[in-house]
Amino acid sequence: MSVRVFVVDDTAHVRKMLVQMLELSGFDIVGQAASGTEAVDSIVDADPQVVVVDYKMPGLDGIETAREIRAHRPDQAIILYTAYLDDMLQKEAAAAGVSLCVGKIEGLTTLERDIRRLAGELF
Repeated sequence: MSVRVFVVDDTAHVRKMLVQMLELSGFDIVGQAASGTEAVDSIVDADPQVVVVDYKMPGLDGIETAREIRAHRPDQAIILYTAYLDDMLQKEAAAAGVSLCVGKIEGLTTLERDIRRLAGELF
């Protein structure tokens, strides 16, 4: 069974590339959003196992998006996928309910491995 993933990134070409690469790796992309607000509005219907969300976005950033998603789906696995990773952000993300932070510099292979690991822990 394929892992159901929802992707949130405000940069269209980054989101498109991420979706395509995850699909090629066998993930089932059940939704995508260009903003935190759009993600929060559509996450329940999409019913993903894992949400991958960018940190730096206008409006709701990745941390606020995670808080909003967790308010509606307390057990939702969320990965913050960001180029701006440091200890302070990781602590803030954990407090917001983010399951895991992955640096974009670590690459897609790390993200794919972590998505599978999180999904395996949940089901």
